[in-house]
Amino acid sequence: MASGKLFIGRKVRELRESSKATQAAFAERIGISTSYLNQIENNQRPVSASVLLSLAENFKIDIGSMSGSDSDRLLSALSEALSDPVFNAYSPSLQELKLVTQNAPGFAHALIASHQAYRRNSEQLASFDDHMVRTNTFSDPTPYEEVRDFFHFVDNYIPDLDQAAENLATSLGIPDRDAGLVLANHLESRHGVRILRAEPDEDVLRRYDGTSRALFLNPYSPASTRTFQMAFQVAALELVREIDAIVQRANFRTQESGEICKIGLRNYFAGALMLPYQHFLTAANALRHDLELMGTHFGASIEQVAHRLSTLQRPGQKGVPVFFARIDRAGNITKRHSAAKLQFARFGAACPLWNVHQAFETPGRIIRQLAETPDGARYLSIATEISKGSGGFNAPQRRYAIALGCEITYAQDFVYGDGLDLTNRAAFDPIGISCRICERANCLQRAVPPLKSRLTVDHQRRGILPYQVS
Repeated sequence: MASGKLFIGRKVRELRESSKATQAAFAERIGISTSYLNQIENNQRPVSASVLLSLAENFKIDIGSMSGSDSDRLLSALSEALSDPVFNAYSPSLQELKLVTQNAPGFAHALIASHQAYRRNSEQLASFDDHMVRTNTFSDPTPYEEVRDFFHFVDNYIPDLDQAAENLATSLGIPDRDAGLVLANHLESRHGVRILRAEPDEDVLRRYDGTSRALFLNPYSPASTRTFQMAFQVAALELVREIDAIVQRANFRTQESGEICKIGLRNYFAGALMLPYQHFLTAANALRHDLELMGTHFGASIEQVAHRLSTLQRPGQKGVPVFFARIDRAGNITKRHSAAKLQFARFGAACPLWNVHQAFETPGRIIRQLAETPDGARYLSIATEISKGSGGFNAPQRRYAIALGCEITYAQDFVYGDGLDLTNRAAFDPIGISCRICERANCLQRAVPPLKSRLTVDHQRRGILPYQVS
């Protein structure tokens, strides 16, 4: 999907305009001609390494923040939308897609939203008989999907909440002190909130009674879960104004979406409070992203650690760009984020060749995979199965698999890359994003044909698939 050339015209133009400089003055400051700057801003020419360094030196910016990687998720979503057969008359080139996402991201978001509405409308209409009443609410995204996309397109990083969590963690001595004990004391001393046990038959993780100022926690939950719920309650009590402002700026379609987003933002703060940014980033590098060691160090679960790694997007202090996902046994992606080039499909299940599915077969183990996507990008992917349940032998267990990975150039930063032959291309398994948009013609695990490919059916010959992808 990616080329070696860097087209960041919109970002350069925004930087110049924020500096209130003319093209001539800006070009002179970074040592290039006005015509070259004009071509850069219109994405007619890529930015050279020397120009990028000059931008960083003269304007004190993070080079990483100027890279095109943060538009990969938008490019992936737009490409997937345009692969729908409804756009059969138009097949844009990769360069055309890049020009749209880099120069007109608002237009790209609008087109994606329109396609999402079209798909939802079509799917719902198909599930009803013609005589049933159709309402215009079918065209709206569900509140959950709207909130999921909000976090996706802000790069899963909320700077105001992250900094507030880090400041509070510093004042409370987290992580040097036990976060569970510290947060229980903080809630009681500052807010008069007592931590009590929920009744066994309540079936809750957390219940807050504002009248009695009591926070009831499930006594059978793991310590990391109880600590997280206390941190969540801190956000609910102390960051009302900040969270309301973020939701207002998001301009959601419905009040329901806003309420769901508030839950997500409090969850974000809770994770950032348990795993404060600087401490966590330092530990990730020192422990080479060993999930088990990091979980032990911070008193957190493996899932909490993996999820937090996907949020390390602070400008100038970014962590290794990783992808993170959680799936259920049916293949539904219940959490997803990627700061890497690999982007998850917005519709359909994940690739069956991805090792996250195998994690269900080996509970309690972390499994590794070297993988290559159709665009030639290569990744280190690790996966493990997690179970969530409480209440003893007869209580139901929720089982998920989580996956975490990085591009192969960062594999040396992960303990999980040790002992793998990273230079042998034959060691990499071919995976895709989703069958409906994967272009591999000879995949033996293909579930459905790719949307925009023509199929050839040979009635005299049958392979693994009953058709051939042209």
